[in-house]
Amino acid sequence: MYFCTVNFNRKNLSDEELLHIYKRLLYPRIIEDKMLILLRQGKIGKWFSGIGQEAISVGATMSLQEDEYILPLHRNLGVFTTRGIPFKKLFAQWQGKKSGFTKGRDRSFHFGTNEYHIVGMISHLGAMLGVANGISLAHLLNRHEKVSLVFSGDGGTSEGDFHEAMNVAAVWNLPVIFLIENNGYGLSTPSNEQFKCKQFIDKGIGYGMEAYQVDGNNILEVYHRVSELSASMRNSPRPILLEAMTFRMRGHEEASGTKYVPQQLFDDWGKKDPISNYEQYLMGEGVLDEQKKQAIYDELKSGMDEDLAEVFAEPEIQADTDEELQDVYAPYEQEIMGPATDSTSEKRLVDAISDGLRQSMERFPNSVLMGQDVAEYGGVFKISDNFYKQFGKERVRNTPITESSILGAGYGLAIKGYKAIVEMQFADFVTCGFNQIVNNLAKSHYRWAQPADVVVRMPTGAGVGAGPFHSQSTEAWFYHVPGLKIIYPSTPYDAKGLLCAAICDPNPVMFFEHKALYRSIEGTVPDDYYTLEIGKAKSVSTGDELTVITYGWGVHWAMDGCKRAGISAEVLDLRTLLPWDREAVRQAVEKTGKVLVLHEDTLTGGIGAEIAAWISEHCFTSLDAPVIRVGSLDTPVPLAKDLEDKFLARHRLDEALVRLREW
Repeated sequence: MYFCTVNFNRKNLSDEELLHIYKRLLYPRIIEDKMLILLRQGKIGKWFSGIGQEAISVGATMSLQEDEYILPLHRNLGVFTTRGIPFKKLFAQWQGKKSGFTKGRDRSFHFGTNEYHIVGMISHLGAMLGVANGISLAHLLNRHEKVSLVFSGDGGTSEGDFHEAMNVAAVWNLPVIFLIENNGYGLSTPSNEQFKCKQFIDKGIGYGMEAYQVDGNNILEVYHRVSELSASMRNSPRPILLEAMTFRMRGHEEASGTKYVPQQLFDDWGKKDPISNYEQYLMGEGVLDEQKKQAIYDELKSGMDEDLAEVFAEPEIQADTDEELQDVYAPYEQEIMGPATDSTSEKRLVDAISDGLRQSMERFPNSVLMGQDVAEYGGVFKISDNFYKQFGKERVRNTPITESSILGAGYGLAIKGYKAIVEMQFADFVTCGFNQIVNNLAKSHYRWAQPADVVVRMPTGAGVGAGPFHSQSTEAWFYHVPGLKIIYPSTPYDAKGLLCAAICDPNPVMFFEHKALYRSIEGTVPDDYYTLEIGKAKSVSTGDELTVITYGWGVHWAMDGCKRAGISAEVLDLRTLLPWDREAVRQAVEKTGKVLVLHEDTLTGGIGAEIAAWISEHCFTSLDAPVIRVGSLDTPVPLAKDLEDKFLARHRLDEALVRLREW
């Protein structure tokens, strides 16, 4: 007589199907047992164990179609094995070998693979929830009847990303399964110190979302429930919250231990082990016996030791600096396109940007514009006015106030081959989505060769009396992040051509648009679509007394300041801040021997500091005076006009220009 503490219902599954599920369920446990042995032997350095939770990963993965994306976490080994990733390839990844998915650049399950339709996690909990939204949005746009499934631990539900992603998915009716593994602990912090609700399915009510709870240790219950839900969602797209009740039988990771967990919990949950209970059920059904069980075990373990030996024998990675730098960006040879006709017109900066955005969306039917109030309202600066009439609200999407989730959705769209254009209502608000930009978008290609084709439009800058939260210069925050490109035009002509170029580029681009220049400057701009070279500076004034290196509003300050002082100056507009044009800077320095670096941003830690340092290091023999920096005061941006005027760098520019000329 066989007895199990979990109630199984096979429904219409055949004996062969039950055995197939058993093999999928057992395999990650066999691998885990081996990893724990290797850990004790000191042959591997770290391991996040999913022992006790395998039924969730395996059951959910088996329920989905093979080309439906899954976004797992640390303890979801069963997702990777059930999708058929060879053990050797997985172990090479865990060991940081060149043959792994990330070329030794990341560890464990911090990788993605489009071949197996898996997007791995980053360490910041909750960050991938919004990405799942973007993948499912792509399914809707393509009219594909597909779902995506993203995992969250119970601790991760405390993150803002969880709320944002759930809300966006509900508002947009995205076919995403948000699967919460409720194992009672966030690392060492028990549930009663993590959240007040009794169960996570209660949260579904607040989002207007269906929510279901399953026994996460019952492989058949998980399998049947996810199968039913996903089939329904393909026909009727909508998000669903699924809470899987389970328990983690090992530490958060092996080094952390389990002393903080009462022994009674281990005793109780040990009786609900997903594998031993399923084995007992199969034996009771006459589907499995000890001989067959041993044969399956031997079959699954076969070849593992040989694979381990081969991976251990692989040489340690020897760094190739050229390759490391090359992989920061997705390969891209920019094609410079001139306008098709000679037709031009006078355009303000705001009009040129709008024109470039509209023509780019016409050129790329796979482009999607997302942001707060960008549809009927046309954006707060009217850049996208009436766009929704031309492109439809599927491609011009009003978003909830959710910067992080929308940037994550942009990344998800990029994974599915779309071009995402995300408007920050004000550049200041990007702080709420900072993690998505610097850790998901910027590192994507370097980590797993996935281009992050996302342009983030950033209305920026002071001079409009908007105070400390709508006036900041934020470009330096991103200047330090490898993998991003940063563009900051100063004229309507450059703005249109560079925005079109940014949208062509498969890499993540931060595109800064100065609010004070939107309607205060105008220039002759081609009416047709055209692109300008990213990474190329432009000389906007020639002179021989000194050189001013600047960008954005600083270009206009420099021209006006030199004119007032009667100075013959070489003014170099960087236009692209990352990667910046070192050769143009070198030539401008050599031309006059005196250099002033100007920016609107506060002085300390600004981009000018990096440029000044580079000049001092690489152009020292060409200098006839110290490199001078001029920036705004090291204070927040004030509101009152006189305070703001005295804050801005232009207030100190004239004196600095004269001082440098007379050096």
